[in-house]
Amino acid sequence: MRVAAAQVRSPWMDLEAGVRKVVDFVGKAAAEGVELVVFPETFLPGYPIWLTEAGGVRFDGAKQELACAAYRELAIELTGPELRVVVECVRDHGVFTYLGIAERGPGRGTVYCTLVAIDPVAGVRGVHRKLVPTPEERLVWADGDGHGLQVHQVGGARVGGLCCWENWMPLARHALHAQAPDLHVSVWPGSTRLTGDITRFVALEGGVYSLAAGAVIDYADVPAGFPLRDEILAARQSSPYDGGSAIAGPNGRWIVEPVKDEERLVIADIDPAVVRGARRELDPTGHLSRPDVFQLTVDRRRLISATSLDRL
Repeated sequence: MRVAAAQVRSPWMDLEAGVRKVVDFVGKAAAEGVELVVFPETFLPGYPIWLTEAGGVRFDGAKQELACAAYRELAIELTGPELRVVVECVRDHGVFTYLGIAERGPGRGTVYCTLVAIDPVAGVRGVHRKLVPTPEERLVWADGDGHGLQVHQVGGARVGGLCCWENWMPLARHALHAQAPDLHVSVWPGSTRLTGDITRFVALEGGVYSLAAGAVIDYADVPAGFPLRDEILAARQSSPYDGGSAIAGPNGRWIVEPVKDEERLVIADIDPAVVRGARRELDPTGHLSRPDVFQLTVDRRRLISATSLDRL
């Protein structure tokens, strides 16, 4: 099975250009014989870079409120036109796609960091909302839930995925390992600093192939009208979002080491049969588990803030 991380340069806060880029890279993946392609964390409409570079924690800041409002306005609705275009593209090209989006929740005031799994035949198969955003990210993203902690059948392989630092959450990984995946995908804003250790660690721990997908973000691409553009550009000379897409085998060795700065498909051929052998020594939810001592309960209900009970 041929898989790929789409390490793409982010058309930051340009939703139309971002959708075109997704469509373009899904087509490129199909032309390379890829059966599964993975796009970075919140690639549409982009990662909220101003949080670290422009005083995102400042309370009651007028520019911060304007920045968040602009971000929410571009967040993706699951039934919206942008995702429909991507679903049609996936169907046309026959490439199972994981896509990171900022998802606009009910009421339009809340945004989630979401990983959408799109099947060429069934359409949207999974919607995973990041369980716990990092401290700065919590200023724009809400906590997710366990609804999307699911592994999907993709051709001859079983695949599951997590967003960014939740890949470091042992129980989140365990919830996926328990479903016997062959491939674990992780999506990132884009940094070789972030993907170097965890990509190999997940591969070794789960006895799985491990694929990380990150974006390349150039601060020069921040639109002129964005409220905090000057502060972002003044923060540092170069962007730290340099990609970091990589693929490791079930033995923890690199198939493709983290790729820096390049915009391209990071491709590898994987063999799910190899995973069966890799788990001979270590199967964390099989013969190396102790369910009589340790137990994990995963609540996969979609959490909502209000339930209405109306009488007819």
